[in-house]
Amino acid sequence: MAKNGDPVEYQVGERTVRVSSPDKVYFPERGITKRQVVEYYLAVADPLLRAIGERPTTLKRYVDGVAGEWFYAKRVPKGAPDWLETARITFPSGRTAEEVCPTEPAVFAWAANLGTFDFHPWPVRRSDVDHPDELRIDVDPPERAGFADAVEVAGVVREVLADAGLTGYPKTSGGRGVHVLVRIRPEWDFIAVRHAVIALGREVERRIPDKATVSWWKEERGGRVFLDYNQAARDRTVASSWSVRGTPRATVSTPLTWDLLADVDPDDFDVLTVPGFLAEHGDLHAPMDEKAFGLETLLEWYERDDRDLGGAELPYPPDYPKMPGEPKRVQPSKARPDQA
Repeated sequence: MAKNGDPVEYQVGERTVRVSSPDKVYFPERGITKRQVVEYYLAVADPLLRAIGERPTTLKRYVDGVAGEWFYAKRVPKGAPDWLETARITFPSGRTAEEVCPTEPAVFAWAANLGTFDFHPWPVRRSDVDHPDELRIDVDPPERAGFADAVEVAGVVREVLADAGLTGYPKTSGGRGVHVLVRIRPEWDFIAVRHAVIALGREVERRIPDKATVSWWKEERGGRVFLDYNQAARDRTVASSWSVRGTPRATVSTPLTWDLLADVDPDDFDVLTVPGFLAEHGDLHAPMDEKAFGLETLLEWYERDDRDLGGAELPYPPDYPKMPGEPKRVQPSKARPDQA
């Protein structure tokens, strides 16, 4: 027998997926192996496909397990099976790439065999890669805060969304944070969707200024929970629902209801426990697809802020081209008058 076990094959629908080194330990603290990760993804394949099917998807790969180096695979890996479908996406630089586009459960087993833990889908469908159909709010607590702080801020996100006529669905990030998802009509481009998230984040900050912030620069956050509006920019993604995260416990980003969010510990959701949670509760985000919402109110708020604040735009990530109306992209404490 090979060191990490002889290869095994899984019949997934019409596909046969070969898994090499199935006994390779991916999570030493828990003793969780590649085989268990593959079988986890087969157990949650139906709701995962609902969450990321037909979406260009970046693979976050840990080929040597959670203790090793990881990387984002933004292009289809060499040697991919001929049945794997793809989607062409355009990066902020203007370059293009063919990304994995999940269309069937076998994709998840194939990707897990390559060391994929997280699936990072774009908020678009393959049929229209320039107009998001999903609004994503990343509620990101600082190191000195925790999950309870993120839950508190997420509750205000829920209230603000409701005031804008939107319904949000929460999930654990798999770490200390919370993600809130909203199904939207694909009528706005990435710039407009990002502006909508900025407007929402500013309103949350107004309501709980001591707890939440949209300040891009850490030195200005003062230990508050960050509403990461730049996760709505083109080519920025968050780990999908049902994704395994690169944590020692093999935690999972798990869809919840608002009632459950207030009572759970994110460490309770991992590769070993989530299949049972799914069997008991079903896909708690399935209702998200029943109605798509519009961004008109949030964009009206953005325009109001643009007028009242003398400019509503906020900094983009450093690898993006300079955008119209963007303020100085330099840490405030290090800014010089001549810097743009």
